[in-house]
Amino acid sequence: MQVQMFRRKKDLIVRLKGELDHHTAITFRRAVETELKKDTIQNLVLNMQNLTFMDSSGIGAILGRYKQVKAKGGRIVICGLNKYNKKILEIGGLLKIIPVSSSERQALKNL
Repeated sequence: MQVQMFRRKKDLIVRLKGELDHHTAITFRRAVETELKKDTIQNLVLNMQNLTFMDSSGIGAILGRYKQVKAKGGRIVICGLNKYNKKILEIGGLLKIIPVSSSERQALKNL
């Protein structure tokens, strides 16, 4: 899995590529956690446009970052969901607490 991160003022944009599963969730968690610990970052956009697979470990990693962002008083938005990943997030209950946007640009506007 590849994790690309970009900062825009107080927002962290994370673009995921590949699979977010029990083998790669720790890579995602560590990379994003390190950036979120910085005082300048408050909000998180997860772009899943190029995420080809996700399992329950991915759901857990996203939920952990959600809690981290909320503890800082920030918001998290997901964008670029395909049908499979949307279904996984629905089953996991994350779409009840994390809004979804159609694009990265829209996600940034929704923060």
